[in-house]
Order: sequence, then C-alpha cells, then structure tokens
Amino acid sequence: MANLARWTDDDLRRQPEYGTRTERRPLREALITAAPDVTCLQLSIVNVVLVGRPAAGDREWVLVDAGLATSGETIRRAAADLFGPGSRPSAIVLTHGHFDHVGALRELAEGWDAPIYAHELELPYLTGRSDYPPPDPTVGGGLMARLSPFYPKKANDFRPRVRPLPADGSVPGLAGWRWLNTPGHTPGHVSLFRDAARALIAGDAFVTTKQESALAVLTQRVEIHGPPAYFTQDWEAAGQSVRDLAALRPDIAVTGHGKPMSGGALHAGLDRLARNFERLAVPSHGRYVGRPALADERGTVSVPPPVSDPVPAILAGAAAVAAVALLLRGRNR
Repeated sequence: MANLARWTDDDLRRQPEYGTRTERRPLREALITAAPDVTCLQLSIVNVVLVGRPAAGDREWVLVDAGLATSGETIRRAAADLFGPGSRPSAIVLTHGHFDHVGALRELAEGWDAPIYAHELELPYLTGRSDYPPPDPTVGGGLMARLSPFYPKKANDFRPRVRPLPADGSVPGLAGWRWLNTPGHTPGHVSLFRDAARALIAGDAFVTTKQESALAVLTQRVEIHGPPAYFTQDWEAAGQSVRDLAALRPDIAVTGHGKPMSGGALHAGLDRLARNFERLAVPSHGRYVGRPALADERGTVSVPPPVSDPVPAILAGAAAVAAVALLLRGRNR
C-alpha cells in the first residue's frame, strides 16, 4: 500500500483505485480508505468518516457523524489507529441528526472535549427543541423500512457544544472543504465537498446501498440509491439535492450507508439517479410523497396525516386464518 501520509491531491487524481480496506486492525467493522485523508469506518448499519492525514496527531483531523449509541469505543479505536493514541478531533461535523448519525455523539464530544457543528436548520433536533417527523414504514423496500416506527426520532440536546456551521460555507478544521445544504432527507442536511480532489461526503443525500432492505444492508451490494426512504420528509427537495450533487461531478463519494464509490461507476450511477429521481427513488406510496413535512428554524412545523398501511391488516388476517386453521385441525382429531 502507498504511504498515504505523503499523498497529495495530485496523487489522488492520478490514483486508479480507491476503496482499500485496512486489514491491520482487529475490527469487525470495515475501515476503508476512500482518499488519502478520507477514511470511511463502516459500522453495523451506518458509516462515519474520519478526515485527516494518517498520523496527523492531536486536533489535526475531523470526525463526520457519530454512528449508533454502541459505536463510541469502535470510533475511538479507529481514531487512535489512524491518528495516534489519544488524538482528538478539532471538531465533529454532522451531516444531520438522525439517531444513527448521532448515537455516540455525546460520549465522543465530551470525552474529546470537541465542538459539534451542524446546519442551523438541524439545530432544533440537536438542542431538544423539536422532534423529527414520524418515519414512514409504508414506503416499502424491505424490513428496515417496516421497522422504522421503532427507531428513535426524539430530539437530542447537545448544548452547549453544538453550534451552527459557518455561514460562509467553510468547514471548521477542514481547509479546502465546503459544506452544501442538501435538504430533503432532513431540513438541515449537509454534504461536504473538496473541490481540489472532487471528493464528496454525502451523508444520506444519496446512499450506495438499498437502506430500506435488511438483506442489502447485510450484503452491502454497491449501487446508488436515493436517501433512506422511511426517514425522508421532503421528496422534491431531496431530488434537487441529488441533482445539485451530481452537477459537482465528484470523483469520490462516501455516503452515510454503503461502501465508498469512485470514478466511472460513481459518475454513471449518480447521473442516472439525478435524471430519474422520481422514478428510481420516490416511493409510489407514502406519507411524505406529494406532501412534505414542513420545518423552519423552530424545527418541525407541520406533518401530513398518516396514509393507509395495508400490511398490519394483512398480517392480522393471516394470523386469523392461521388461528381458525389450528382450531379446525384440533376439532378434527
């Protein structure tokens, strides 16, 4: 493997292959080098990103997102392995505040004494002011969507560490990077982009696995999809965000779910999704299809009513049929 600490952006553009797995650590989770200073840590159902040169040292790197509530120790070990024992980030930047992106946030921010940055429209969900709209299990696609009503959606309160991202688009601790508001999945969702190397950290604006499907999550088959449908609250805004990101022509993308992608496969897949977003990503049926949840600086303002969900009735009917069959079987003995 090349000495990543010596790579430059010019080296990055010349590299034909990305996605090198780091095999030198005893982690069940995958640590994948997406770029010389962009490392994707794949946790059980979500990714976090560590941005900084290997062996950079204390306060010379940034963590993007914070995984699940059980992810803290794994993230700390990955950081120590990459940047040196005891190395702390200069900041933790959030793409958004869903439970699988902030699970270990309090533990990490307090342990590292690190500030937290997010878009101002995401702050109500990170300061205890507002809950997210209810997830939508009717969007289809698999077990992950069907189980979404059981996922946490309550607001967290990370004051006083949480603060808004700079209004000028800069990313604290990451020279050469800029943040872009990419709403739709949530109102204050952001993606991070470095123009020099055309490197993108997309969060859940789009993902590289079918996150609605438990089988796809387990197998990690690489294919570009729209944002996780069960939590996406504004499909029109989500489509525009994908088109905006496709227009950047990223050469490398790390998303909140799925493996990093690069090169021609990324270009083709993202362009296809941008051109056909309504057909490929928007569910045919769902609570937020055709009518988004509304939000402002206070948080969630209004939510459309639930839509009919045939699955519970089908399950209840199947259970009733099975019960009758068992009863008749018992009588016929």
